[in-house]
Amino acid sequence: MRLPQRLCAIVGVALSLAQMSFAADTSDDLVSAYRRAFTLPAQWRKAVTGMSFEPNWLGAHAFWYAHEDAGGWQYQYVDPDTGGRRPLFDHARLAQALATALGHAVEARSLKFEFMAVTPDGKAADFIFGGYTWHYGFADGSLEQRGPAVAHPGYWGNEEDTRSRIEIPSPDGCRRAWVEDGNIRVQDIASGELRTLSLDGSVDHYYSNRIVWSPDSSRLAAMRITPVPQQKLLLLDAEPQDGGRPRLVERNYPRAGDPLPTSELYIYTLDGKALKADAALFPNPYQLGDLRWDRAGDEVSFNYADRGYQLYRVLGMSARDGTVHTEVEERSSTYINLPRIYRYDLKDDRHLIWASERDNYNHLYLYERHSGRMLRQITHGAWYVRDVLRVDEVRREIVFSANGVRTGDDPYLIRYYRIGFDGKGLRDITPAHGMHSAWLSPDGRYLVDRWSTLDAAPQTVVRDALSGEVVMPLEHVDIAALKAQGWHSPEAFVAKGRDGQTDIWGVIVRPSNFDPSRRYPVIEAIYASPGGQFVPKAFMPDYWPMTALAELGFVVVQIDGMGTSFRSRRFENVIWKNLADSGLPDRIAWMRAAAEKYPWMDIGRVGIFGASAGGQSAMAAVLQHPEFYKAAFAAAGSHDNRLDKRWWNEQWMGVPVGPEYAAASNIDNAARLTRPLMLLVGGLDDNVDPASTFRVANALIKANRDFELVYLPEAGHTLGGSYGDHKRYDFFVRTLMGRTPPDWRAVAGEEDGMRGGR
Repeated sequence: MRLPQRLCAIVGVALSLAQMSFAADTSDDLVSAYRRAFTLPAQWRKAVTGMSFEPNWLGAHAFWYAHEDAGGWQYQYVDPDTGGRRPLFDHARLAQALATALGHAVEARSLKFEFMAVTPDGKAADFIFGGYTWHYGFADGSLEQRGPAVAHPGYWGNEEDTRSRIEIPSPDGCRRAWVEDGNIRVQDIASGELRTLSLDGSVDHYYSNRIVWSPDSSRLAAMRITPVPQQKLLLLDAEPQDGGRPRLVERNYPRAGDPLPTSELYIYTLDGKALKADAALFPNPYQLGDLRWDRAGDEVSFNYADRGYQLYRVLGMSARDGTVHTEVEERSSTYINLPRIYRYDLKDDRHLIWASERDNYNHLYLYERHSGRMLRQITHGAWYVRDVLRVDEVRREIVFSANGVRTGDDPYLIRYYRIGFDGKGLRDITPAHGMHSAWLSPDGRYLVDRWSTLDAAPQTVVRDALSGEVVMPLEHVDIAALKAQGWHSPEAFVAKGRDGQTDIWGVIVRPSNFDPSRRYPVIEAIYASPGGQFVPKAFMPDYWPMTALAELGFVVVQIDGMGTSFRSRRFENVIWKNLADSGLPDRIAWMRAAAEKYPWMDIGRVGIFGASAGGQSAMAAVLQHPEFYKAAFAAAGSHDNRLDKRWWNEQWMGVPVGPEYAAASNIDNAARLTRPLMLLVGGLDDNVDPASTFRVANALIKANRDFELVYLPEAGHTLGGSYGDHKRYDFFVRTLMGRTPPDWRAVAGEEDGMRGGR
């Protein structure tokens, strides 16, 4: 009997799958490797306690924190003035109160709260436990259940609602203002008299509810917004949680090149007289806002970012005549890195501190506001200011974090510093070697400092914020049990990049049963996004997902190539209008140098994987450099920047949307594929449009290119979860080792109930 052609194809696929199942490699070494990949990372994480830490300030400099040790969780109160430390509350009494309220036993050391906020007086706390919110009084032990803890997960892309009624009191307490029906209303609190200040507001041209009163309560500044229609992302929810038919899920998702709302700045007096700001100095805004009155109430300053990301201004609008002048102007021939913008207005209303990458590194500058004149560069050098913790106007000093200050050190290691407004007296207040995270007390007296390296566990101390001297030790993570299990740290490795001059830093992760006499295929974990740095520098017991892959018998690497951040603008600018570059030439040079030193790295068998922007980069690697990268796994990839969200893509790829977008597109270049490729996508991904993956798949089909597509109908933005992990493992075992992956049932193993995943 002759079967229909379509049925023949279905039968053929079924037979192929059956043959693959029968051909699965059940050798003990590969099954054991899979089991290690699925279980060892969790085992190592369990061997180390005390990894989470964050101080929560109470008053000027006292604080509390949660700490885990071998016995469980405890909450500590610390007063650096006395060096005293004690339990924040009576753990046993609270556990008993919770047990009574919940009707089951609660261990005192199992009190790990999903959320906890201590009242400013330090006498009580609100927290979530057992699915409920609670209020607990520390002194009297009173416990009150406030209701179920209901999560309301928001969508990251939701625009801020600036039309709703938010009453904003005047500084003198005599009036309140809000927006109603698109217009500004002001009410006298004593008399109840209501006045509508603006008359030109409507649904299509409404005033934002982010109204800002002048210090003397005589004026208001506000933005009048002209919105644009929402740009829709449509997702198919194939299996809704409440059952029933599949349904479409809609999200607001402005893409590169989509229209923007427009904003107009007005100042109103209480009698309804209005001044409109002249827009000549802010003609094409991407961002316009952050309204700030000066102390005299003579001027409103605001920030303007140009739609092309190449111009940024701090502007001042006169409350007398509405004229606008420039206080600070920043220009770039490539892009201004908006997340790095920092501005601090000094209390004298005459000066501000500004951060800029204009000299190739991110540094601090002192400006005279009204003239727009830069008075001095405060920080200098071939290093990078990260964040400002405090501007101390009394001491005229700035407390900030930076990387790359110490010559010869890993340039990414963050330390904390003080410097004078005059640019003198730079001093390191976190001198210990390592990657630091620090928290400054509200009064600026103490610095809680936590640091570690790849092979040295975290230590936490309280320092004097002026001298950096240790005031008291807090915690030191113990990793003896971890080392006893055969754990060893990743290795930091540095080599020259594409230009033969620039240092490129990365890490090498080896399997726990590493044998230097063997030759290991190499897999690169890639995330090459500008605006960040991704190679780990701090201690972790498990560098997921690299640790798990290494246990299969790979050497796994991660590299910060050019295009990533916190080195210099020249380092970053290689990705300008070319996100597909992804620093790949630097990564290849780095791996070749590593293989020269370590012959056990077989760079004739190199794979690459990533998610999101990393998914775009992973596929770009096999399209652009098939001579080096032999296989790629790309999850949730932003394969075409024209399909992706506006705010992320326009900054790096520019506007208007031009031919550079097509040149960087994996869709437009799909026909170049000659290497094995696995694509993975979640059907409910509202971060990167799944259409990006579907279109690249369609382009591959049209070009008659072989590839694999894994579609997870109910998943969001993901690397695939446990199912995706297993698919990725199988893919690289087949393509780089040339072995047939073991049957998943053999890996699960009925004898230990292991089902894989994390």
